[in-house]
Amino acid sequence: MLLYLHGFTSGPQSVKARALGERMAARGLADEFVCPQLPASPLAAIALAEALITAARQKVGVGDTATHRLNQAKITLVGSSLGGFYATVLAEKHDLNAVLVNPAVIGQLPMEDFIGRHQWLYTGEPFEFTAQHIGELKAMVRPTLKKPSRFWLMLEEGDETLDYRQAAAYYAGARQTVLAGGDHSFTRWNDYLDEIIDWSANHASNHLS
Repeated sequence: MLLYLHGFTSGPQSVKARALGERMAARGLADEFVCPQLPASPLAAIALAEALITAARQKVGVGDTATHRLNQAKITLVGSSLGGFYATVLAEKHDLNAVLVNPAVIGQLPMEDFIGRHQWLYTGEPFEFTAQHIGELKAMVRPTLKKPSRFWLMLEEGDETLDYRQAAAYYAGARQTVLAGGDHSFTRWNDYLDEIIDWSANHASNHLS
């Protein structure tokens, strides 16, 4: 399973999520792509992702072959922006590999600037981001990573929202693709879709329930 975690105010309808899902479908892997709408609460977002991970590990039907069981148990995370932070937390906790796209390094961001009323970009539905949510995020921050080599970090230096250098430093030891220009959306995303899918298949952690 490839579990895509979107960014702050984004959703499954995002350009990157749809492009990756469509490419996986074109390769006959539609059933292995999952992209939920994450709730505003970081704790709730992590809980939802963990429920999907647990379900993927336990989804073994009667008569399934050993190969099918192994494929069902392979999980890779892909996270963009805030979703990159969530993917990092989950990868470290559950021994998974992850692709991170212009990820937020929460420990170095002025999160108080985000307190207030927002709306989901693709549905227009409003939500509140609160001081409690900031506390939830800060409680998840770890000063260093246990296993940087589990990550593939993808950055564009022209990111207007986040300082790419913070991520490059925090994820030292990870595979890093750092491209000149671009912006926070990671403009060359489509150039890497097949490579991401192949990397995920080759590096996914194998966990059988």
